[in-house]
Amino acid sequence: MMANCVKNIGREASRRNFATWNEIFSVFSGGRNNYATEASFETKPFRLHKLDSGPSTKVSVTREDALNIYKKLHTIRRIETAAGNLYKEKIVRGFCHLYSGQEACAVGMTAALRPQDSVITAYRAHGWTYLMGIPPVGVLSELTGRQSGNARGKGGSMHMYAKNFYGGNGIVGAQVPLGAGIAFAHKYRGDGGVCLALYGDGAANQGQIFEVYNMSKLWDVPCIFICENNQYGMGTSADRAAANTEYYTRGDYIPGIWVDGMDVLAVREAMRFAINYCTSGKGPLVMETMTYRYSGHSMSDPGTSYRTREEIQEVRQTRDPITGFKERILNANLVSADDLKQLESEIKKEVDEAVKVAKSDKEIDDHELSADIYANCLENEIRSITPFTPLKHSRIGPAVNA
Repeated sequence: MMANCVKNIGREASRRNFATWNEIFSVFSGGRNNYATEASFETKPFRLHKLDSGPSTKVSVTREDALNIYKKLHTIRRIETAAGNLYKEKIVRGFCHLYSGQEACAVGMTAALRPQDSVITAYRAHGWTYLMGIPPVGVLSELTGRQSGNARGKGGSMHMYAKNFYGGNGIVGAQVPLGAGIAFAHKYRGDGGVCLALYGDGAANQGQIFEVYNMSKLWDVPCIFICENNQYGMGTSADRAAANTEYYTRGDYIPGIWVDGMDVLAVREAMRFAINYCTSGKGPLVMETMTYRYSGHSMSDPGTSYRTREEIQEVRQTRDPITGFKERILNANLVSADDLKQLESEIKKEVDEAVKVAKSDKEIDDHELSADIYANCLENEIRSITPFTPLKHSRIGPAVNA
């Protein structure tokens, strides 16, 4: 009897051309989705430097977390696609560095963060800004210089901020010493927080980074130095730029860990391990997330003169962080295809509405250009480009629209 039942289900599934087991379960259970509540997966082995043990390669995720992670991954991809289109329409001016392809790094890390932890990153910051609490409209309007932007249009692509998020920073590598200072503040205050200081492989040979490694280890500050290795610094491959491309070992006396940055669950597991390490009083840690950027260095770079289109396409087809996670959670019966389609539709609607605002909203008035430079300005005027035409300083209120 059971065998016949299985055969009937198989024939019906074939006839209706079901895409996943979830759809089969839904139909043959009278419309009820028999979702799994949790699933486990294996990650690539972590590589360790000066560590006796590392994170477990067996990771688990609940249905609720799976949906939340997928929403964040897909939203960042949508935001970046919209940002690229706005740039091509010449509505975004200046620099614009996209995060497409690297989404699993930021989403995995923030999945492990606690309320007291801090983040500072480089100029590829749109996705991080969203994850740290700024809605898509705040990100996209900031790109277009509108008053509904995250910093009321004053910061642009590279300078966005949120609570415990100390921004994207335009000077290559300069955010790393700042991150060490934020971590020192966590230790000084005794709040138990850690700081994530992110930089790319293109910044990894900067002298200031090695100076900060030394200071941080001397003081055992709770800083996680994270090299997001997308394999190209501007138009130069890591192999041509660095004598040692194992960036997780570059801290020398500081322990390090390598993680597959295209696997959001592996990144989350590695970050949990890193936070636990730093908060146990052992000092800083270096992490390398091996990832890939689909776009050029910035929107002005087509990204195909120093690598082939075939290379980019191969990564998209075999290692895409969103597609890979989607297949995992579908096959594990954590979600259905309809669940994800609905989620994608909601995300598209939100980002499309944000684009409309980013195009139509007003810019700030001229008088606000010199406002809120200081939280507590001790003088009424701010020095301008000449000493004879000072600008009036005013306090309008918090500059960050959260």
